[in-house]
Parts: sequence; structure tokens; C-alpha cells
Amino acid sequence: MRRRPKILAALTAVALAITVTGVSSSGGPPAAASTPGPTAMAASAFSAVAAKYGVPESVLLAVSYAETRWDDHRGASSTDGGYGPMHLTAVDPTAVVDLSGKRKVAKTSSLRTLYKASELTGLDPVALRNETAANIEGGAALLASYQRSLGLPVGADTSAAQWYGAVASYAGASDRVAASGFADDVYSIMARGAARTTNTGQQIVMPAVAVAPDKSQVSKLSLPAGVAADNSGVECPTSLGCEWLPAPYQDLGGGDYGNHDLANRPKTGKIDYIIVHDTEGGWQGVLNLVQDPTYVSWQYTMRSSDGHTWQHVKANDVAWHAGNWYVNMHSIGIEHEGFAAQGATWYTESLYRNSAKLVRYLAAKNDIPLDRAHIIGHDQVPGTIPSTVRGMHWDPGPYWDWEHYFDLLGAPIWGKSVFPVKAGSIVTIKPGFDDNVQALTNCTGAGTTCTPQGTNFVYLRQAPDDAASLVKDIGLRPDGSNSTTQVSDIGARAAAGSQYVVAQRQGDWVAVWYLGALAWFKSPASAPDAFSKPGLVVKPKAGKASVPVYGRAYPEQAAYPEGIPYQVVTPLQYSILAGQAYPVGDPSIETDYYRAVTFAGQPPTDKVQVLGNDRYYQIWFGHRMAYVRAADVDLRPAI
Repeated sequence: MRRRPKILAALTAVALAITVTGVSSSGGPPAAASTPGPTAMAASAFSAVAAKYGVPESVLLAVSYAETRWDDHRGASSTDGGYGPMHLTAVDPTAVVDLSGKRKVAKTSSLRTLYKASELTGLDPVALRNETAANIEGGAALLASYQRSLGLPVGADTSAAQWYGAVASYAGASDRVAASGFADDVYSIMARGAARTTNTGQQIVMPAVAVAPDKSQVSKLSLPAGVAADNSGVECPTSLGCEWLPAPYQDLGGGDYGNHDLANRPKTGKIDYIIVHDTEGGWQGVLNLVQDPTYVSWQYTMRSSDGHTWQHVKANDVAWHAGNWYVNMHSIGIEHEGFAAQGATWYTESLYRNSAKLVRYLAAKNDIPLDRAHIIGHDQVPGTIPSTVRGMHWDPGPYWDWEHYFDLLGAPIWGKSVFPVKAGSIVTIKPGFDDNVQALTNCTGAGTTCTPQGTNFVYLRQAPDDAASLVKDIGLRPDGSNSTTQVSDIGARAAAGSQYVVAQRQGDWVAVWYLGALAWFKSPASAPDAFSKPGLVVKPKAGKASVPVYGRAYPEQAAYPEGIPYQVVTPLQYSILAGQAYPVGDPSIETDYYRAVTFAGQPPTDKVQVLGNDRYYQIWFGHRMAYVRAADVDLRPAI
């Protein structure tokens, strides 16, 4: 059965790479230091420009939080070409093309708000891009101009409830449903309040303000109405305003077809996973690709600028997105506009927030646990057999903020140890993000140093020493060489939310079982990068020197009916040795194979779920998940 590899889309977001000062997290190599761009005290800037432009300070703060969580990213652009805490955009409009009339394109003006802000304030675009105070002033000027354009009063003493339309305008959305979704986010942030230390170390506090906004103002926006999700047939929360842009299910002749498989999940297989991908291209090129019947498919695409979402494949059907048929059978894939290797750019807050809304909805609908064993990155999907391990993907990459994402999901990766971190306990990695600046290379070419910024992982070493070599991964490097700091080399990384069993502890260093060997990371008691919690682990059964691990959980040969060929279950090149233990991600997965090899199906040997009796457990194993046969291991609580 053919499954085509993922191809990089050609379109790229506009980005300006500016080096910043980096501080190494514990256990990682030092990051290169450079001079940051000019900054200003953000908290005082919000207050000053709110008064200057007649915008309620609570509105300005909440809009900025919804856009960037008040971070200035030191002059680096978002994936969508936005800058500073107000996410002022500077996108080349010639790069924005219509998809042959198949969808709406956001207004050109919404892509170049940095230059509109320059006109309104008289400030130089370079200052608006790089200087925190100037950027906040530009955002305030834009909000005031939107308010005036709607014929609404301006003044710092005006009620925040009267700014709903201006806030919705600020979204730069392509329709009123999406604009309202952004405004609703802003007012919910205002109602809860927020406090945070920004990426430049500034502490900002926004007290909670109870506001009942005038939502009728959104009708004044010169935008098409849009279609609410519950009226359009898409599977999305109504506040997301998704569009249906179907991936073609098409007979290509010669027994070939594309680009997904019809199914009837969960009857033909449970949906266990939601997989976070990044597009490795601009959203327009990616939408073109998913409409190509000779290409792969996925369930959803999400735009960076505003989190606008398209659905392509129904959840009950099987998309071709994970590079592992067993995982495809049991997952939903979401593509997020972005580039895993472009550390100078950053994923927008709108993207994070709308993705979290969608994942919460899908998880509730399909009874998927909100944890890192089920809400996973494409980089956690295992190879199917030894020869496919090296070619598996590593997106969304080291710059995806898993800790913030799970906070938005309402299932935080909490960080205080309930039990001591000791041999036999399970630890969860939680290194932080903004101040966890790990050295990476090859982001912009061979031998280059990536722009220092927050990362989601800690490095794993062969000994408890900062100078020790990184651990090996024989799947990625069959020659037995050490892992590297190359941005695409995930062989020695323990990402936020991942779990391991402690083998031993030595001072500030913790050794865990990783890919069949010991791996060390630094986790000082004063600033730990991991915490312990209860859970289940697997260990080889008594008398077994080692047990194999697998990239899929297919049935035993006796389970296959006549006419459906047996799918051989081949162990990967790794194994679990006697005395080692690994955490269990899910003890109740289905042992099955969904037979789908012909267009439209030819019962009884196609579009059929083959169920087995040979049980498997999903485990945390290195930087990816894996599966072990229940018959090979003992399942027991961690110490």
C-alpha cells in the first residue's frame, strides 16, 4: 500500500532574523551570545500609550497578550511576519495568492499593519519592528483608528465593553466569525486577568476586569459573515469558524487512488492520538497540496496569522499524514503553518490558542486523554520497521512550546514532585521554555548556529558531565556515532512532557533509561528540569535478557481472515534489556490492522478492521513512543 512521503511546500513566511542574548539551561551546551536590539519597559509603555491614544489600558494589554503574551521576541518575526508584543505585520502582499477562487483571502491591509502603524504614529517602521515601546504605541494607534472607523468613542476612560468591534478588527481575520473568535479570546483574557514575566524578563500584571462587551459591533466590520462550524458540516468548535476544503478521494487508475481512505472510526479503529505537525511551508501552498489527489492528506490546516482553520478529511476517515499506517489508523493530524528549523521565527499565540480549542473539542468528542502520550508531535511517531526509522519526521521541532500549549488545553504539565526523584521513579521533563535556551545548529545551513531562543527540551548525555558526549541513537545513526546539536537531530533530546524511568541519581544529575541505555541530564534541586509522579512501567519478564520493541501493534497471524495477507510485525533495532524499565503511555491500545488498499472498497477483504488477541502496551521509549507485547513484559507501578 503506497504512502507518499511528505514534501516541503515552497512558500515561506517573511522573517527577519535578529540575534539575541541567550542563556543556557541546565544540562545543555552554552548558547552563543550577541547584542539584543533596543527594548523599553513594557509595563510603563502600555500605560503611557493607552493614555496617549485613548485606548483603555485593559484592552491594550489583553490584545497584546492574545497576540504574543507580551513578548517582543527581540525583533524576530512570527511565522506570519508579525513583530513585537502587538504583532504588527509586514508581509509582502505579492506573496499572497488566491487559491483559484476556492477560499477567501485576508485583506492586504491586515498583512501590513506595521506600515499603517507607522503612518498613524510617525514612527519609523524599523523602530516599530524592533523597539518594544514603539511597537506598543503602534498597536494602540491601530486600535484607536479601528474604533474611529466604526464611529465609536475613543478615550482612555471609555468602557472596555465598547471596544469589541475594534478588537475584532485587530485580528486581521478574513470573516466575522474568525474576527469574533479573536475578540472573544481577548475579552476572556481580560476577565481572567494575567501575570507573566516576558521573554526579556519584565514582569507585567493585568488585573481581572469583568466586562460584558457589545458583540453587535462586529456587524459593522466590512468583512463577509463567514460560516459558524455547526452550520458548515465541519468538525470544529463553533467559535473557531472552520472552513471545509476537502482532500480529494479519487481513483487515479491502474489500481491507484488518493489521497486518504474511507473508514468508519471508531468502529473501524479507535482514535487514540492527535498529532501536531508543522507545514514546512506557507498555508497557501499547503492547501494546494492537500487538494492534490496524488499527494498525502491530513485532517486540518491552521493558518499562523489568526489561527484560521480548514478541515480536509472527516475524523472517521483515515488520512495519510503520520508516516506510520498503524498511527494513521488511530490518529487525527493537524498541520500548523510554520517551520521547525527556523528558530528566528516563532509560532503565533493565535495559532496556539486556536489549535488548543480544536484539540480540546476533538479530544472530548473522541475520548482522547489530554496528555503528552496522546496529544503528540509528529516527532514522536515511531518508524514502522528498522529501515524506516531514519526517515521519520521531527516536526513541530524544538521551538514548539509544549508547556504553554498544554496550559491552553487546560491540562498543564505540572512541575512539582509528589515523590522523590530516585531510581525506579517516573520523571516528566519540564524545563521551561523562554529561559531554556539550548544550543542548536544548521537552522539556516550546514555549520550555522541557530538564533538563540527558547526551546522545549533538555540534552541527554552519556555521562553526568556538561562536557560528555550526547547519547547515541542507532536508529538515526546506524554507524554508532553520537547524536549532534543539529536542529533536525532529535536523538539526544528529552522534550517537555515526555516521561522516563530513573536509573540512578548523582548530585545534580539524573540518569534515565533511554533507547536501551543510560542517558544523563542535569536537574538541580534548586531549578529542576523534571519532576516525579506515579504511573505504570514495563520491565522484561523474569528470565528474559531482552525484549523487542515495535513501531506498530499489528495482530498475530492467526487473526487474519482468508483474503487478507498477514502483516508481519517486525521488531525495531532497539530492545529493552533486563533490569531496565520504561513508562507506559497507554495500557489499552487496540491490536489491529485496518485493511484499505483499493478505491471505494471491495468487501469483504477491504475497508475491514482485523482485530488481534496479542496485546500490546504503548510506552515512552527514547524521543518517540513505541509498543511492546504484553507477553514479553511485566506491568507494574513505578517505585
